[in-house]
Amino acid sequence: MKKLLLIVWALSLNILFAETKTIVFLGDSLTEGYGLEREEAFPNIVQTLIETKLNKKMKVINAGVSGSTSSDGLARLKWYLKREPSVIFIALGANDGLRGLDLKESQKNLESIISIALASQAKVLLAGMLIPPNYGQAYSENFKNMYLKLADKYSLKLMPFLLDGVAGEKALNQSDGIHPNKEGQQRIANNVFEFIKSEL
Repeated sequence: MKKLLLIVWALSLNILFAETKTIVFLGDSLTEGYGLEREEAFPNIVQTLIETKLNKKMKVINAGVSGSTSSDGLARLKWYLKREPSVIFIALGANDGLRGLDLKESQKNLESIISIALASQAKVLLAGMLIPPNYGQAYSENFKNMYLKLADKYSLKLMPFLLDGVAGEKALNQSDGIHPNKEGQQRIANNVFEFIKSEL
């Protein structure tokens, strides 16, 4: 009996002092939760889902900044690496596409982000995006394929479309038709949780 109690005590100490792992969600306004309270953004909801559904202690850093392009994300990455994240979820590029930026440069920036993140020994996950054909069908296709190429080149797990089930749904978006509302962020969080849970 005494031996059993010692084992239970030791396990309790391990749980108590276990290092809390960190996930960085590197993104733009979609990640930041534009127009909403910070806790209503999908990264914060994902943290709650991890803790309640997986019974895991996890620190989530919402590194989303409105207006961020792939270039901006690259500039911010090293700051977040100081937190020694175990997982980095990259959700960038939407603003590149909406502004019609040169996709060769966007891909180069994303490759740099991925390379630096992988070098930190973090698990890197990639979220893809889709854009309307404002700059022509070829541009939209190249934009979509950019994520497929990156996932293939670096052997990354790819979430094909971050806004799956949310984009174009009036009830899930704010009045601008671009940014998810509270219910839309919840839908994204559910999708992201299902995508990343096996990686935790």
